[in-house]
Amino acid sequence: MWGKKKKPKQTAQIDSLIGQNTEIRGDVVFSGGLHVDGKIKGGVMAQQGEDSLLTLSERGTIEGEVKVPNVVINGTVIGDVHATGHVELAAQARVHGNVYYSLIEMAMGSEVNGNLVHCSEDDSVVPLEREDKVAGES
Repeated sequence: MWGKKKKPKQTAQIDSLIGQNTEIRGDVVFSGGLHVDGKIKGGVMAQQGEDSLLTLSERGTIEGEVKVPNVVINGTVIGDVHATGHVELAAQARVHGNVYYSLIEMAMGSEVNGNLVHCSEDDSVVPLEREDKVAGES
C-alpha cells in the first residue's frame, strides 16, 4: 500500500536448458542462467566473475559438487553445494551433502542431509550444527 516498497521480483534469464529427458555425464561449466530439468552426473560450476544462477527443477538431479554464486534448488543434489550469493531451497529440495552459503532461504518441506555452513564475506567458515530428522525416522 502507501509507503511500502515491494521487493523487486528476480527474474532470471535462462541462457542454457538441460531438458527432462537429458542426462549429462561430466562437469558442466556455464555463465548466465542455467535451468536443469534433467540429470547431471558431474560437477556444475559457474565461470569466475559472473553473477550466474543455477535453477534445478523438481524433475532435476545433480550428482556432483555445485559451485555457483546463486542457486535455486527444487530437485535433488547428491553432493556439496557452494554458493557465494543466495541459496534458495524450495519445498521439493533434497540435498544429500553440505550447503555452504552466504544467504539462505528454505521453504517448509525442503531437506538437507548434511551440514549448513555459513561463509561470511571474508571467507571465514562458521559451521552451524544441526540435526535433521526425516519424517517417520526415530
